[in-house]
Amino acid sequence: MSSTPGTHSLAFRVMRLCRPSLHVEPPLRVDPTDLFIGEDIFDDPIAASNLPPLISSDVTTNKSSDLTYRSRFLLHDSADSIGLSGLLVLPQAFGAIYLGETFCSYISINNSSTLEVRDVVIKAEIQTDKQRILLLDTSKSPVESIRAGGRYDFIVEHDVKELGAHTLVCTALYSDGEGERKYLPQFFKFIVSNPLSVRTKVRVVKEITFLEACIENHTKSNLYMDQVEFEPSQNWSATMLKADGPHSDYNAQSREIFKPPVLIRSGGGIHNYLYQLKMLSHGSSSPVKVQGSNVLGKLQITWRTNLGEPGRLQTQQILGTTITSKEIELNVVEVPSVVGIDKPFLLKLKLTNQTDKEQGPFEIWLSQNDSDEEKVVMINGLRIMALAPVEAFGSTDFHLNLIATKLGVQRITGITVFDKLEKITYDSLPDLEVGDLCKNCKAEERLLEVLQNSWPAKSRPPCFECNI
Repeated sequence: MSSTPGTHSLAFRVMRLCRPSLHVEPPLRVDPTDLFIGEDIFDDPIAASNLPPLISSDVTTNKSSDLTYRSRFLLHDSADSIGLSGLLVLPQAFGAIYLGETFCSYISINNSSTLEVRDVVIKAEIQTDKQRILLLDTSKSPVESIRAGGRYDFIVEHDVKELGAHTLVCTALYSDGEGERKYLPQFFKFIVSNPLSVRTKVRVVKEITFLEACIENHTKSNLYMDQVEFEPSQNWSATMLKADGPHSDYNAQSREIFKPPVLIRSGGGIHNYLYQLKMLSHGSSSPVKVQGSNVLGKLQITWRTNLGEPGRLQTQQILGTTITSKEIELNVVEVPSVVGIDKPFLLKLKLTNQTDKEQGPFEIWLSQNDSDEEKVVMINGLRIMALAPVEAFGSTDFHLNLIATKLGVQRITGITVFDKLEKITYDSLPDLEVGDLCKNCKAEERLLEVLQNSWPAKSRPPCFECNI
């Protein structure tokens, strides 16, 4: 078997198949009046009124009867200045190939000898730094023969998913006219570039996460974005936020059916997208913060170029702020609107198990603070309250019996949860503030509203009755 260069009967010819481009004619076109008149012709009102009809009639006559084409550079229509002839041009080279596009190539293997070749086995594959992808293999059904001066044509396609250098490898194993078995390899190299870049920003406002995606066009042609959708992970739901447009029911319905593409101009044009993300709740009223839920999801992007060439990309997983697993969470459900001095009151709390297994039993108490300040709000009764185990992803409501011993706005501090089985003490509940009744005016029916994190510890609002 021979593979010596220059002795082969066959040769590969490759042409990239893509949408044609518009043919632009560069010649300068002029207005007829600029050829026959000077700048001062309109200073004479009589000449200015008679000249345009004469020129227009002369151009019309020459347009239909002049065989010398002396008016071919004249602007017969305002669209002529664009330079578009109405013709389309097939690709003359591989051109720019971008990630996410489909590489389609027309390959022809030609027999340039004067003898017929037989039993032609053809292979075509794409070779990258990471892998080799087989596009065509006729080993099981070789081409029986290619006559002298004849050819065999085929088309291959490949979805481009890697950046960098690519090589289209075409090989042929055949028997020449003298019966000698020969092997022909040919290589066609091209570079795959990135068509766009995606920059993301994640911001958290209370329990809502906002994701901003900025898409920048790096190609030399405009990109029309058919779809830029965010696919959230299993722990999240996503909603795209759009600016309010003109309020019209007809326009809203038509835009849902016929969604216009978003134009991102060539050479660095950008467009921003905004998504609102919410963490899903697993059978409970509040979202469950599971470990690994900082994986928000990924973007699916599809676009078309000026003449409809499609492209598609998928981003990597987008990460949000790291969420640590909080197994047990204690929340305040209800604080009484009336708090009287030296009178017991009930504080309603909820204990939530955010794991997939049963937790507990638990003990609840008020921890002693390290400062020398006397604790004004304390437990009324047993200092330690016992709670039964809580099932997986479940919760339980309970009441804590407290009593306030001083007037004014007072803090409830140090409500602590202890797991008796695991011997774990969880973080205390954030401080609460409550207000007592006024003893100055004895207004038993006039109440101070419950205040939470709004008044300093050593101050209180004035009484609604006596303003003291």
